[in-house]
Amino acid sequence: MGKKNFTRRQFMTTMAAGVGTVLAGNAIIAVPRGGMPEMFDPFQTVTLGKTGIKTTLLGMGTGYSGYNRSSNITRAGVAESIIRAAYERGIRYFDCADSYGTHPFTSAALKGIPRENYVLGTKMWVTAGGIPEQERPDSEIVVDRFRKELKTDYLDVVQLHCMTNGEWSDSQKRFMDGLENLKAKQIIRSHGVSVHSFDALKVASEHPWVDVIHVRINPFGEAMDQKDPALIVPVIEKFHKAGKGVIGMKLIGGGKLRNDPV
Repeated sequence: MGKKNFTRRQFMTTMAAGVGTVLAGNAIIAVPRGGMPEMFDPFQTVTLGKTGIKTTLLGMGTGYSGYNRSSNITRAGVAESIIRAAYERGIRYFDCADSYGTHPFTSAALKGIPRENYVLGTKMWVTAGGIPEQERPDSEIVVDRFRKELKTDYLDVVQLHCMTNGEWSDSQKRFMDGLENLKAKQIIRSHGVSVHSFDALKVASEHPWVDVIHVRINPFGEAMDQKDPALIVPVIEKFHKAGKGVIGMKLIGGGKLRNDPV
């Protein structure tokens, strides 16, 4: 499916067809069955599935080229200023991760703003690599550290980061159980996964434990789990029908589409 015969707008309209929903930014929103409206507000309030978490349609990711507790914005020394600028322009969802190293910068950027005014999501790296340490402590220990780094009593979304195979729900059960326990104690409001393979995505679509999913999606199959977006869209629809929150990532193909005029 090439860029020459499939524009972003056609992609959005295709996603809206049939089920009356479209993924744009960080959540699924309702649109008329006739297709995408001419204009929509990226700062409108939406709800992440059945979690009850309300935030802006457009969120800010903090981990472009994120690995080993750094990302492009931390390496460039602009993380705090960019995050603050995003808030001042109306964005209310901030996506962090342990591997991005953006917790302290996010905390500093949002200092002085009432906690209820924004939503914090973050991700635990539970597999090999990704963070400097080899040890993988229980979820309770990791989330306690996250809360200290972010200077908050609670976290809105905590996900297992970068699941790459269809066995993740078995191999990561220890961490899943820990996050479930933290949600019961109201230390976190929801849990889920970010996925980097089609098998992992399909398992997440069937698993009742998943409250919120990070899925790679864009019109042209760049940096996605399938080159054809038409294979991903039905799975996203399945998440939506099950009441799961959907966060779109790689919406501009990991930066490859940022200068594309279509």
